[in-house]
Amino acid sequence: MAEAYIYDAVRTPRGKGKAGGSLHSIPPIELARTVLQGLRDRSGLDTALVDDVIFGIVEPVNEQGSNLTRVAVLYSGYDQSVPGVQINRYCASGLVATNMAAAQVMAGQSDLVVSGGVESMSRVPMGSSRGPWATDPQVSIYTKFVPQGISADLIATRYGYSRADVDQVAVVSQERAAQAWKERRFDRSIVPVRDHNGVVVLDVDEHMRPGASLESLGTLKPSFASLGQHYGFDAVAIQRYPDVENIEHVHHAGNSSGIVDGAAAVLVGSKEMGERLGLTPRARIRSFASIGSEPTIMLTGPSDAAEKALRRAGMTAGDIDLWEINEAFASVVLRFEEALGLDHDTVNVNGGAIAMGHPLGATGAMILGTLLDELERTGKSTGLAALCVGAGMGTATIIERIEA
Repeated sequence: MAEAYIYDAVRTPRGKGKAGGSLHSIPPIELARTVLQGLRDRSGLDTALVDDVIFGIVEPVNEQGSNLTRVAVLYSGYDQSVPGVQINRYCASGLVATNMAAAQVMAGQSDLVVSGGVESMSRVPMGSSRGPWATDPQVSIYTKFVPQGISADLIATRYGYSRADVDQVAVVSQERAAQAWKERRFDRSIVPVRDHNGVVVLDVDEHMRPGASLESLGTLKPSFASLGQHYGFDAVAIQRYPDVENIEHVHHAGNSSGIVDGAAAVLVGSKEMGERLGLTPRARIRSFASIGSEPTIMLTGPSDAAEKALRRAGMTAGDIDLWEINEAFASVVLRFEEALGLDHDTVNVNGGAIAMGHPLGATGAMILGTLLDELERTGKSTGLAALCVGAGMGTATIIERIEA
């Protein structure tokens, strides 16, 4: 089997996902074009040699509908021979797109693939595509559907994470993200978003709240208590987990991932194509895995996916230098670390989605790029990126830095 290499990774800054956010005026196809052109221009890429473009999009409707990826390929000035497809594995879509790109290369069916994702949450809100899981009562009852915030609070309750525990994760995320931006650790990957006049609209993640403290977070009311208690979702969760008498609602806007807009792209290729193009590989994709998990608690899948990817690579958790786990909710991070026996000093060392936001379809590709940048910055070797996924799934990818 051939090996797949990462040659480059770029992302936009994350803009606040609301009408007042800096990227609200930028349609998702413009965000996609920003990273596609950024990747092309940085590598001096002959786009006629690209075999495929795969983007994750979680709400593939309206401005993100049809086949946005193919249209973005054309709109970005890529050769018309380059096809495009969009996929949806909820929050892991951008990482799954990269895993699919790697699989094509490993199988010898592609030599060069661009992967990534885009999500404009201010223009195409979460839930826009609807679907029977949350909207068809018969399906919801059968699968014991609850909103993700209830799942996050269920994890905290079952595993004994207090309000102070989850708030501490949020404070650390904010502190680390602020420090990373101060030290310009993201400079290599960021492609500024510009308007039609070439004026920079955004060049920094704007969701961060670096002044957050345990005291300030302590003033916020739980976000999901009403959903759980007044709409019956706590009862649904307890029906599935009768060992839980009452769900402690500990998550709020300050310790949950931010709603933002953004896009990311990753260039994946074979060794031979890299040599032909004069590109230097930055990392080797060692293994990847996706798993299904119990859908009511929903968000515990990342550790199982990580363990599966580790087994495929012939590795253990002790072989990984740095970890990126998407901070969908603070309890997800705590459970991931506990399940794998990790020290928080090696996890999300530049902050995460609590501080910087989670642009659904793009996040997986974003955190993979952040992981690669940090391996290079610190001279470390191996990293694992993972995300929890709606409906009970998890995805993980292991990369190994190529020494220059």
